[in-house]
Amino acid sequence: MGGGSMGMGGGGGSGGNVAAGGGAAGGGDAQAPEAAQTEFSLKLDAFDASSKIKVIKEVRAATELGLKEAKDLVEGAPCVLKKGLSKADAEAMMAKIVAAGATCSLE
Repeated sequence: MGGGSMGMGGGGGSGGNVAAGGGAAGGGDAQAPEAAQTEFSLKLDAFDASSKIKVIKEVRAATELGLKEAKDLVEGAPCVLKKGLSKADAEAMMAKIVAAGATCSLE
């Protein structure tokens, strides 16, 4: 009987894995939009040439990059500045960068 319990436990585990695998696939599809809704990327679309220095300063503050890296990033617009942000953090960073003279969007 002990062997039967083990067999059932193993069979139940396999069945559980199959169901979990199917659930994960379905859950993955359902969670993909949720992940997009909870994690955002801040994208620099463009900037006003007269505000370039201000935009670089704000990008440095937001990304914690050095001056050269931030300058290269700004000059390479459109580009993603930061990924995996919460909506509140992304909107706060976006507001500061937009106030400096850039155009940003959330993805």
